[in-house]
Amino acid sequence: MGHPSATVLLCQLGLSTAIQWLGLTESGSGVSWNESQHCRLLVPEQLQLCRRNLEVMPSIVRAARHTQALCQQSFADMRWNCSSIQRAPRFGPDLLKGTREAAFVYALAAATIAHGIARACASGELPLCSCGPGPPGDPGPGGRWGGCGDNLSYGLQLGAAFADSSSRSSKLGMHGRKAMNLHNSAVGRTVLSDSLDTKCKCHGVSGSCSVKTCWKGLSSLDEIASDLKSKYLAAIKVSHRLVGPRKQLIAKDMDARPVTETDLVYLINSPDYCTPNLQLGSLGTQDRNPSVTQPWTSLPAGWSQGGDRR
Repeated sequence: MGHPSATVLLCQLGLSTAIQWLGLTESGSGVSWNESQHCRLLVPEQLQLCRRNLEVMPSIVRAARHTQALCQQSFADMRWNCSSIQRAPRFGPDLLKGTREAAFVYALAAATIAHGIARACASGELPLCSCGPGPPGDPGPGGRWGGCGDNLSYGLQLGAAFADSSSRSSKLGMHGRKAMNLHNSAVGRTVLSDSLDTKCKCHGVSGSCSVKTCWKGLSSLDEIASDLKSKYLAAIKVSHRLVGPRKQLIAKDMDARPVTETDLVYLINSPDYCTPNLQLGSLGTQDRNPSVTQPWTSLPAGWSQGGDRR
């Protein structure tokens, strides 16, 4: 028997997670986003956003594909190789329980969706936005602003509204995990924002570059993923506790550095991913060929294959 469609899965899952939209890759490629009924592919918190912004949905489907591919590419040589992301939206414990792996995926997904929308604006794909605004002043000697820069502002605004909507909902049970997910998504967007840089094209005789046309452009998603992997390796374990009048994410180890807006954070330790343990989200690494994507097999209810076999 085949897997249920993404539509059925997204509607029937009891636990709403803000990265369920990554499941759009299952059937989203065959969907023409020209009717509101297609928004049923999404969790309720994203339904209205989808219906109001149908034209942006192809960009979001592409972002889901890019997130899956980049995660697997980034961790191909590690014990946890992110192949469980292919089971979206039926995630296993590795991405549901506040691990550092979940921290990376939330950050990458948030950055990728904002990146995709920003680029779609610049390409003319989206009717409600256009090129990013040129900054004041000159870009440097012989330079002039021109071309069509990535619309980071619009990408961040709409991307955050879509990607964070489930995390902001009161339906997701654990407040600590909600705070963690929102924090890590914001880190992903910060890394994306910091990557915005001046890019120029030279004009002139024999490549003299006497005149340059410049614009503001974002780094490639490969570079964003690489930066986030570095943050994954340095992620801070936190607890969600009262500090003054409100709860905050505070480093659990008193000797750890304070949590900043650029740190990925996690709530629970991950298994070592060497030894199989279905309850913890590890299939083990025995007999796994890191250069080959492992086929999916039949798994216990509620479990998604982590593909951690070597």
